[in-house]
Amino acid sequence: MANMKGLQQQEIDLGDAAKTDLRTQFAALCYRIKNDKLQFCLVTSRRSGRWIVPKGWPMNGETPMDAAATEAFEEAGVEGKISPQPVGVFSYYKVRTEDELPCMAVLYALKVKKVHSRWPEKKERQRKWVSRKKAAAMVSDAELGEIILRFQPA
Repeated sequence: MANMKGLQQQEIDLGDAAKTDLRTQFAALCYRIKNDKLQFCLVTSRRSGRWIVPKGWPMNGETPMDAAATEAFEEAGVEGKISPQPVGVFSYYKVRTEDELPCMAVLYALKVKKVHSRWPEKKERQRKWVSRKKAAAMVSDAELGEIILRFQPA
């Protein structure tokens, strides 16, 4: 996780919950270079409609990076080359109907090679390509915004 100097981990209050109540998800920072400009692909969450990166739970038989690539296809309809090394980690609360679940997302960069016009969650989410500054401002997770601002494509 090079170039993460100065990034502060957001504190997650687990309250009375055991440390095992913290969940891990795998996420994809989907990007492309178009007309010599770096763009990021964001999607809306299903419940609140806020802008996020594709992410999901660990999957049986898939490595963390492969799970992130699968989420990128299912949620954003993009495919490409996923980096084997994470570009960062961010924490957040997954809001559910009954409670909030503390989560940590391990983020992998995915250089997008193909953008599909149809994908599994197209009817449930919006997809948007935006500049670095706009992407960092649109996501509600401050740590994720910092990772986007500092990200350097390979």
